[in-house]
Amino acid sequence: MNVDIRGYEKKDILEAIAIWNEVVEEGVAFPQTEVLTESSGDEFFSEQTFTGIAYDMDSGRIVGLYILHPNNVGRCGHICNTSYAVKKEFRGKGIGKKLVIHSMEKAKEQGFRILQFNAVVRSNERALRLYEKLGFVKLGIIPGGFLMKDGTYEDIIPHYRIL
Repeated sequence: MNVDIRGYEKKDILEAIAIWNEVVEEGVAFPQTEVLTESSGDEFFSEQTFTGIAYDMDSGRIVGLYILHPNNVGRCGHICNTSYAVKKEFRGKGIGKKLVIHSMEKAKEQGFRILQFNAVVRSNERALRLYEKLGFVKLGIIPGGFLMKDGTYEDIIPHYRIL
């Protein structure tokens, strides 16, 4: 698989919302509980500072995406936040790493100085390993900070990395 990343275009909407909604419906990573529709999804992806679309250059299929936006405003507006989604059948193939690296480059290009993850769920071991390899710093643990789909609460581990 030959994966590249480009900016979101309206033609991506059906594949992009399918990937995003897959993560939302799993209920173990994103804080959102509502799935995106074609209309709400286009608005959501378009309003981000940048939405990156990972696609297989051979087939043209979209295999993952990320959103990049400010984490706060004003005096903290130089800190950004991202969320990543990889289509289930393509997880574990290095696409997440490509998305994170691309998002760090894009964030720096957009003038952000720090990338912060607010809610990395403790059981998301792949993400935790990847963030450690890429030099992210753990900020601590927020006990029971994430409501899992099954109704239980799990710890979250915020991270940051200076760009």
